[in-house]
Amino acid sequence: MKAADHQADGTELPPPSSDGRRYWNRADRAAGGLAADLVLYALSAAFAAVTAATSTLLPHRAWGAVAGFGYLAATLAVLGQLLARHRHPGSRLAGTAARGVLTTVVWTATALVPMVWQAVERAGGRPGRAQEEVLVIERSGARLLDHGTPYLGRDAIAALPGGDQLLGYTPYQPGMAIFGLPRALAGAAWWTDARIWFAVATAAALGVAVALLRRKVRTIAAGPSEASRTAHPARSAAAPVRAGLRDSALVRAVQLATVLPVCALTLATGGDDLPVLALCLLALACAARDRYLGAGLAVGLAAALKLFAWPVALVLLVHAVIRSRRAGARLALGAIGLPIAALVPAQLVDSAALVENVLRFPLGHGLVTSPAQSPFPGYLIAEALPGGRVIAAGLLVGAGLLIAVLLVRRPPRTAASTALFCGYGLLAAILLMPSTRFGYLLYPVAFLAWVPALRLAATPAEASSAPTPVAASTS
Repeated sequence: MKAADHQADGTELPPPSSDGRRYWNRADRAAGGLAADLVLYALSAAFAAVTAATSTLLPHRAWGAVAGFGYLAATLAVLGQLLARHRHPGSRLAGTAARGVLTTVVWTATALVPMVWQAVERAGGRPGRAQEEVLVIERSGARLLDHGTPYLGRDAIAALPGGDQLLGYTPYQPGMAIFGLPRALAGAAWWTDARIWFAVATAAALGVAVALLRRKVRTIAAGPSEASRTAHPARSAAAPVRAGLRDSALVRAVQLATVLPVCALTLATGGDDLPVLALCLLALACAARDRYLGAGLAVGLAAALKLFAWPVALVLLVHAVIRSRRAGARLALGAIGLPIAALVPAQLVDSAALVENVLRFPLGHGLVTSPAQSPFPGYLIAEALPGGRVIAAGLLVGAGLLIAVLLVRRPPRTAASTALFCGYGLLAAILLMPSTRFGYLLYPVAFLAWVPALRLAATPAEASSAPTPVAASTS
């Protein structure tokens, strides 16, 4: 049996090319995707319940107490979908569109409702309804409005009481302060909470990404001319199948970027990583549609918010240059220009404060150290071995050099392979960093989850640029 088939236009219909991918796809598509949905929502309900009962962080406990009911209701809804599928094969209630609607409802119930609830209680004066990063970003917005820079200098941070020095640091790129401007301008209200605007930006970016990935394939599948159908019968027959697989893959991809507990919890209690992630996913979607100016603007906006987007911008730039010089130039315009434009005002106002916040503090040379400590290999090595921080840093640099060599020798020629580079690269970095957070795993999980959707949504031009898979036979 061939490991990959191709349409007449050269685009690939990629069934699994390895045993691992074959088993994963089989599990992912079991019962039309509903079996995996059931496992996802049931395990998420259990996670939320445990979080509500045991977490030492008040915002997390508050999230679990609300989100648990949303995940439980979703689990029951999927059981109903499975029953409908069993009794009436082909029922729309169990189809991909219904799964997509349920995903939106679950995200609302497990992320947006807890987030708004906590924002309302916080505006009413109740403590413990936001993580520290929300306070930091809102204060940085006020400083940007008043002083032209979101950063405090080292002397100003040292003058703060000991318990407030950590909150004096703003370890983000200057653009993140924009999310703090509503509170700086309008005062304390539920709708000026920075998380509300994180959610708005996330929903907008993901919505555009999904619409973009669905648009062209749907047009091809919807109505080829009679001449085209006659000339390319294989393409006409395969297009609806491909569109169905693509839509199912998109539902799973959106689930793992929104309703997965690490994403829903992060948005409801802190949230600054979600718009960064969503903009990066939008950039990948633009690349899959050969829209490199849009890809550059999206990843450039993400890089103006947080350093985590900079490796993504680099990999996308390599991919675009491989496609063509023009594509590389169009992507570089936003991917490089926007982060620089965001840094220039802060550099001009107080360059020392910029260095203190975005370089010295993340590298562990600030007045206080970051509380980001998760038991990943890099942290364990740094804490348990003599000279552990140097060893962990060396391993991190080594992993970076390996990825750089791979980028040169086997550069990503499609948006899907670009997402693979980003996913595995960030996973290696998160595991090896001496100071990191468990929540950062949302980045590699989402990037890897979007690979099938990006592959299935590839334009004929992009798909034809990928290396042709070697056909394998099985007995």
